[in-house]
Amino acid sequence: MRAELTRNQQLVLERLEKSQGPLSAYALLDELREQGFRAPLQVYRALDRLMKAGLVHRLESLNSFVACTDSHSHEDGMTAFAICENCGNVAEFADPVVGERLESWIGESGFKPAKAVIEFRGLCRDCAAG
Repeated sequence: MRAELTRNQQLVLERLEKSQGPLSAYALLDELREQGFRAPLQVYRALDRLMKAGLVHRLESLNSFVACTDSHSHEDGMTAFAICENCGNVAEFADPVVGERLESWIGESGFKPAKAVIEFRGLCRDCAAG
């Protein structure tokens, strides 16, 4: 998939992969100005394509983005994130069994979700120990 990315998409993805935490679109714009980024639309177009390709996730609660860190399938749409409120570290989790159970519960409840993103907030192992 990476071979099919445009220059802007590749630059945004590489920046997210190198980041120590989630980045907003405007933070990405600021960090990529030296590579020719001038407008927010450039970043948003790249992010949109990267999200559709399953290479980037949007953290709803932070209005920020992270590179996908797992080799799971995004077909079921169930992904969970643990966000450290101290250091900003984000861990990604996807499990087909958990996804199937949640899909079953959603079906039984009659709820019709557009997508499913689960975010846990708290302290990572390092911050909790320190």
